[in-house]
Amino acid sequence: MASHGISEIVDEFIRYMQYEKKYSSHTVSAYKKDLEQFTLFLDSEYGKSAAGKVLADAARDWVASLRMGGDKPRSVNRKISTLRSFSKFCQRQGLSVKISRKLTSLKVDKNLPVFFKDSEIEAAIDSNDPGNDFVSVRDNLIIEILYQTGIRRSELISIKDEDFNFFSLTLRIWGKGSKERLVPISGLLKNKVEGYIKLRNAMFGKTATLIVSDKGGPAYPNLVYRVVRKKMGEAGVQGKRSPHVVRHTFATEMLNAGAELDAVRSLLGHANLAATQVYTHTTFERMKSVYKKAHPRK
Repeated sequence: MASHGISEIVDEFIRYMQYEKKYSSHTVSAYKKDLEQFTLFLDSEYGKSAAGKVLADAARDWVASLRMGGDKPRSVNRKISTLRSFSKFCQRQGLSVKISRKLTSLKVDKNLPVFFKDSEIEAAIDSNDPGNDFVSVRDNLIIEILYQTGIRRSELISIKDEDFNFFSLTLRIWGKGSKERLVPISGLLKNKVEGYIKLRNAMFGKTATLIVSDKGGPAYPNLVYRVVRKKMGEAGVQGKRSPHVVRHTFATEMLNAGAELDAVRSLLGHANLAATQVYTHTTFERMKSVYKKAHPRK
């Protein structure tokens, strides 16, 4: 298969990921960017007439060039994962394109998840009385929902009013791959959501999504990021301040309080326990710190 054929099958693969697998726009964009980068490398180093049998060697050479160019192992491994998924797709289409047969993932140092202290989250939410100021009420609610549910930023901006069941105190979340899950909410969050909806509707009328912009339009990822960064900064937090850190905080607090790992997995919407187990390292590091400070034989 020539590289222009690769370009054509890449387009089919992207459509498959978008419409059949129903991956998020962010994930699809990352796949597309990786494969476009690989195709350009293939054209540059092997020419447009390159036969399919050289693709495995080309993929290995591309990975080597990424490392030589300074790409970090975690970034390179994501690109390797993209090539593996693409290779499997090609084989399902009856194409003998074993791009990934010579690829092995790079060793990555494990970084423990960053998380906020409970007092920092509380300070961010209670830093001031929002009154009837829409932006302040909305910003406080964003932090409250993220902290109480542990949901992803993309899941937050897609929430609709009807996803809340105030009778059973649950929130329906549409996660990755359009998978549905229910997460519990507190009476406190219920009251805050109801108050926010009343204020929002008075200003903009009924909206398509729960969280909206300052002008009443649909919320977008960068809006949520800016809100979290601003609110946590006001609470005196330095360093990384993002919605995902709030998610880390939720998971860490749940495990520290004795929640079962599989229960936390379900709440986070992880497909398997491996993704959730990273938080056990965080809680164990905290336990070691407490032990060193408290034990008389330290």
